[in-house]
Amino acid sequence: MAADKASLPIVDFARLRDPATKQEELKTLQHALFGIGFLYLINTEVANTVKDVYKMLPGLFALPSEKKEAVAMVKSPAFVGYTKLGAETTAGATDMREQFDFGTVNKEIWEEGQPQWRRMEGPSEFPDYPGCEALLRRYLSEMTDLSNEFLGYVGESLSLPSDVFDPFKHIMHRLKLVKYPQCPPGSVGVGPHKDSAGLFTFLSQDAVGGLQVLSKEGEWIEAPPIDESFIINVQQGFEAITGGVCPATTHRVIVCPLYRDCIASSDLLQAPTSTTRYSVPFFQGINPSLTLDQLKSVAAHIVSKVPVSDDAKKRAVDVPSEYLSPLFSCLGEAYLRNRVISHPDVGQKWYPDLYTKYSQQKLV
Repeated sequence: MAADKASLPIVDFARLRDPATKQEELKTLQHALFGIGFLYLINTEVANTVKDVYKMLPGLFALPSEKKEAVAMVKSPAFVGYTKLGAETTAGATDMREQFDFGTVNKEIWEEGQPQWRRMEGPSEFPDYPGCEALLRRYLSEMTDLSNEFLGYVGESLSLPSDVFDPFKHIMHRLKLVKYPQCPPGSVGVGPHKDSAGLFTFLSQDAVGGLQVLSKEGEWIEAPPIDESFIINVQQGFEAITGGVCPATTHRVIVCPLYRDCIASSDLLQAPTSTTRYSVPFFQGINPSLTLDQLKSVAAHIVSKVPVSDDAKKRAVDVPSEYLSPLFSCLGEAYLRNRVISHPDVGQKWYPDLYTKYSQQKLV
């Protein structure tokens, strides 16, 4: 059952930009990120573009199956494209969601002989829907600018220069358009997980809700929608930069809002939700060539500034992080493992040997 706790903190982007209120708001940001791991970000300049994206979503997902399958993810080693309902897994369970994935890279980067994880830095195919590509490219551009500015404020919240995280940035960010349909009894939209694409996630969700956050007390907290806001959470890449001191916060989506409290009982969700849920998460990328040994060296001055949170109860029930595992040569390989396991059809087609290896592997 989700805990009845105080709401997640709200950070005002306009106050971060205003010299008169910046220092006070930086304190709020520091507490939100390093004490909780999730926050609402309000008063950004992306609100109008977000509205345009949501207006497009019902029609986009209503496209004939042949148009959606024309850009199916299984056709792309970069894990971009369309994923039909039930084709992705999280925490070993099938996700009850349908989605399109896109990235900011517009050309092939990988060449024969390069590491396999470089193949994920490929171009996106956009569905045949009026205005879709132009709108999403605009949204990706605006979110790239927003996330970079936000990252600067994160550095300043630690009393470090605003460009302190620049060496960790990457050229590829990712975007999902997600539809959680009316679901049958017992359905979880996506199970407990930590986002793995990079530094921070900027999630826009509609009015339906269903997102829950694992608190430092090890309890689930509701993250209800706030109009024209983003919910921002720490991803595994930022967790790796801090050496695990600032953990990527675990979250899940329960797609039957009226019956979420049944999740802890044996009567798991006895009725379907009455409406469809849409969400639009943007995932800020991280330099995938970084290794854990490199991070220990180049990020030591950052780690020394990160507040240590009393989150032993959360860690006792938390899910593991690929990015902290010594099994992988670099962050890019850790992310590839995450994608291969989550999208087995893509993994088996483009990375068959790695699929066999990763599917038998236990994180340490």
